[in-house]
Amino acid sequence: MDEASYGSRDRRGHWTPTKRVKTGPLFELPFKPRVVLSWLFGWGGYLWPYNVFYALVAVGIWLWATPPMEAMRSFEFGWIAFIWLRNAALILIWFGAFHLRLYIQRAQGTQFKYNPNWPSTDNDAFLFKSQNIDNMIWSFGSGVTIWTAYEAVTWWLFANGYIPWVSWIDHPVYIVAFMFLIPLFREVHFYLVHRLIHVPFLYRHVHKLHHNNVNPGPWSGLSMHPVEHLLYFSGVILHWIVPSNPIHAMFHLVHLAMSPAPGHTGFDKVVAGEDTALDTHCFAHYLHHKYFEVNYADGGVPLDRWFGTFHDGSKEAEERMNVRFKARRARQKAREAARAAT
Repeated sequence: MDEASYGSRDRRGHWTPTKRVKTGPLFELPFKPRVVLSWLFGWGGYLWPYNVFYALVAVGIWLWATPPMEAMRSFEFGWIAFIWLRNAALILIWFGAFHLRLYIQRAQGTQFKYNPNWPSTDNDAFLFKSQNIDNMIWSFGSGVTIWTAYEAVTWWLFANGYIPWVSWIDHPVYIVAFMFLIPLFREVHFYLVHRLIHVPFLYRHVHKLHHNNVNPGPWSGLSMHPVEHLLYFSGVILHWIVPSNPIHAMFHLVHLAMSPAPGHTGFDKVVAGEDTALDTHCFAHYLHHKYFEVNYADGGVPLDRWFGTFHDGSKEAEERMNVRFKARRARQKAREAARAAT
């Protein structure tokens, strides 16, 4: 599989795909039923392969790797520790698989890698000067711990009947429809949280830790400040309010935990054979790490288009971004001049 057939490299060796970033067609006007159905059910669209895979993982974990509800009616170290270890194992396997293939084995070299450089091993911005070690410490120490805390509280609430438990038998259509909508809700929540932590104070003290990864790898996905983890995983609170089944909460948490891995691989495709590759769909978010103030969402809901922060990877989008940045700097200078005059 030749990367030159799918994109090109600039003089510095940075690779850009020819195919531009697109947002989902669900909210486009005029509404096009065939296009929407193809996006919803076709390969590489809304459901396949990632959302279906995350849903299956969530169902499997709920059925075979979650303590019984009776045991979770009170907070006890044993079952909470079990959930932490189970979550840590899931992250180690999923994130580790991408890291092993792309960064340890380097099975495809820099083929389809946006940035030709490898993760930093001598950078003071990271703990022990190592990007990967830093990322793993924050992912397990903070990420898995806060994820487990939200999960433990959620199961405790369900087990004690403090939040409504919707039955599969009584409401199968509602349950399936809700499962279908969770990734869309996740995106809206992520966008709002993401814009919040780009407020200058929160960016400097919280989100900057994640953005140290200007050349992200799989472990960068969950490498966040504890405050960011608290906000990021707070989406599961939806199920404390809206009538749900525990499988909804599990899917929501698994989606939050697993989706950052392919989204931060730094590779456009994971090559599996001469003519076979898995698309990571991470170029939009790579552009966010590169330019900081574009593509706050993932594109299923076109929030960046609506609010003027969308970047599709083209030169035209870069020019629009630069115009926006220059206008903002001009406004800042004008405010500073006004304050100086008073």
